[in-house]
Formats: sequence, structure tokens, C-alpha cells
Amino acid sequence: MFEPVIAPSGTLLGLLQRGRGDGTLHALTAPRAEALAALNHCVLRDPRHDWQVENRSLYYARLYLDLSGELDEIEAHLFDVEDVLDTEESRTGLALAVLGHLASYGRRDALELLRRYAASGSNWAWALDELALRDDDTGLRALAAPVLARFSADPEGEAELAVAVRDAFEPRPWRLWAEDPRESIATRVRAAQEAGCFDRWQRQMRPTGPRPGWSVQAVFEWAQQGMERGAALHVPAARCLMAVAGPEDRPEIVAAAKDGSDGARCTALRYLADSNDPDALDLIEAAVVTGTSAVVDAAVDAFERMRSVAAVDRARGWARRPDPLGAAAGRMLACRGGAEDKDLVLAALREAVRGEGPDAPTLWTLVDGTGRLGIACAAPVLRHIYRETASSHLRGRTARALAATDPSFPSGFAVECLWDCEETTREIAARHAETGDTRVVERLRRLAADPAEEAEVQTAVRSRIGPDTSTG
Repeated sequence: MFEPVIAPSGTLLGLLQRGRGDGTLHALTAPRAEALAALNHCVLRDPRHDWQVENRSLYYARLYLDLSGELDEIEAHLFDVEDVLDTEESRTGLALAVLGHLASYGRRDALELLRRYAASGSNWAWALDELALRDDDTGLRALAAPVLARFSADPEGEAELAVAVRDAFEPRPWRLWAEDPRESIATRVRAAQEAGCFDRWQRQMRPTGPRPGWSVQAVFEWAQQGMERGAALHVPAARCLMAVAGPEDRPEIVAAAKDGSDGARCTALRYLADSNDPDALDLIEAAVVTGTSAVVDAAVDAFERMRSVAAVDRARGWARRPDPLGAAAGRMLACRGGAEDKDLVLAALREAVRGEGPDAPTLWTLVDGTGRLGIACAAPVLRHIYRETASSHLRGRTARALAATDPSFPSGFAVECLWDCEETTREIAARHAETGDTRVVERLRRLAADPAEEAEVQTAVRSRIGPDTSTG
């Protein structure tokens, strides 16, 4: 999947791509044609950097409802010839998820589109999962024949069918088809279910990797073989060392951490850090200076996992280093530092934004730490991250940090967060948004009555409004 192109945060398209609450609020006051064009652009060109984690579908579905949006462009996208040429889930997944939510809100046109696509589209399994949650038995039974027709009756086709049944996210359609009165359908599905269960059992029984009884050197060789294949095995290899290594093996492990092969060095560093070995911190520092990029990454990761007082003390000395270890030290202090580390965490936060921008992966931990430590003077930087980041998860964490550091949050960003695409962000807003704003009271009531809203959000809403919908 190509990296999405995100419009500036001050534009309607940029707001909707980010899933910000202000996107919905602006769309509802913009010319309807302009708002629908921006909405369709987002749904047909998934703007998420991590489409498997970030939420957008309910956010976009609600906006289609508010705008009484037609589904013509979604239909054209789903049934375009490109659907045959590009079968990646990421091309159609967001559109199908939006249709699923619209169907749950009673949009019959969305339900019919899902049925048609499940019968003939490349990403039929996703559409079937959406229907499994929303369609009735009659609608699902009608899909049995076209879905099974995708799989040939030869052994290869039956094996593919078994995999499809085994990996289905929602099993309801397959269970329904296994009891279908048409014997030809029921027999194939039951056989596929049995084959899938047997395959799963075989995979669970199949041994993988080393087991206790291996030598330390054998574990190192296994880790190196994985690295040569492009597989990072040093983490499971370090766990294996915990089982096979004794005190007498420490010199060999320390030697590997100093100048072993990359696989052995990564494994040894992880093992020594997890064991709180007295030499671990010095070996990590040396690895960052002399190691390959893979060794540096493993050393930094091993350091960040450490919980000892010595590791936190060392982080205070490393925090201003202009290298990956310095960045890791800032994150460690954000997670485990005390009030005396506020300046170092704030400096790390500012440096990360200046050097890597508002989407830097390091910001997730630094933002959390800023909120944990209550660094009030970080609010301007946090507000910048909130506005500019393309990650709705990072924005949600930033909102939580702002709630702990910015006195203007309840009357500011918390209001728009009630319309945010992430349920955790809406929950924060429901707990903090100033109810003197009439939009807040109205939105809280709507969230309380929306059956699609997450239970955690509705619990937060109920803490603010009573059963008579008066403000609390």
C-alpha cells in the first residue's frame, strides 16, 4: 500500500483525512457538494498510515448519514475493473467497513451493495464479515452458492475453501451454510470446517525453533540463521537463552554481546538486559557506537525494556545524546522518570518534533510521558502535534496529555474531540468537555442514544448527563 498523501490540516480534506472532530463540524457547515467530495475522497483513498489499527469507518459513516450522502461513488469504486487487478484488502476495506456501519444504521442501499460485492468482489471475505454482523439469515443463505462457486471442486479448491473457513473473522455465515438444506452446500462447508480444524491442530503441534537442551552456541546460530533470512529471531532466541543458559555460560554471552555475529550480538544484548546483568548498560552503549543498524536497534530496544534504577539513572546521562540511544533515554524518562526529569522529557519532545515532525514514532511515548509528568509548559507543543499529526492514535494520546497539562482543553480541543474518529478520544472528551457549550450537551445526548457507540464512551457520557439528560 502506498503512503497516503495527507492534505494540510487547515483544509476540510485534511481534517477529514485525519479523522478530527473539526472535520465533521466543518463539513456540516460547508457546501454539501464540497463536503461530500472530500468525504468520498477519504473513503475511496484510505488516508490512514496504519489501516489495520486506526479507526475511520464509523466516523465517515456518521458523516454520510448527516449529509444524506449517496453511495454512487463507493459503488463505482467497488465494482471498478481495478478490483480485479488490485486485490489488496486496503483498496476496498475502508469502503466496505463504512457500508457495514451504514447498514447497521438502516441504510438499505449499503446492505445491498455489501451483498452484491460479497457475491462478486475480490475482497468478498471482508464484505461477508460485515454482513455476518448485520444481515439476516435469508440474506446470508443467498450468498452461499456464489461464495462457494469461487472454489473449484478439485483438491486444491477444497484446500483453499478450508483456509477461507478457518480464517474467517466472523464464523456465522459458515455455520449457517453448514446447516443449509441444500446438501451439496452443507457437505462442502462441513468438510471445510473439519479440514480447517485439523490444519489448525497440525500447526499447533508442529515444533518451531529451539527448545531447552540446546547449547548457548546453538541458540546464537539459530538467531544468526534467522537474520540471514531477514527474520529477527533475537527476541525468541533471548527467551530460549533464559531456559538453556546457566551462570557458567555468562562469559560466552558477554563475549557475544561485545563482538559476536549480528544475530548472536542482538540475542545476547536482549538476554543480558532482561537479566539486569551488571554489564548490560555498558555493552548496550558500546553496541550503539560500534554495531550495525540491526544491532543498534536491538540494543536500544533492550535498553528501553529495562526497569532498574540504574537504567533510569543512566538514561539521565544519555538523554542529550544526538543518537538513537539519546532518543531512547528520553523515552525511558518519559515512562519511568520522576518530576526531576521534566526538563529532559520536554527537551526530547521538542527535539523530536523539530527533527522528525508531528508523526515521529518516538512521540507516542514522549507524549504519554508529558501527560504523566504533568508538564504544563509542553502544552503549546502538544497542541501543535494534535493539529498536525496524521495519526488518529497519536492525536488521541495527545488529547489525553492535554487534558493533564492544558487548562484550556475542556473548552477547546475537548469539544471537537466529541466528534473524533477514535473512541478512546471521544471518551476523553466526554469526561472533560465543558458543558457550557450547547454543542457539547447536544453531542453527549446523541452519543448516549447511538447504538453504534462504544460502551466505554457511553459510560463516560453517563457520568456527565443523568437519565433525564440534564447536565451533571
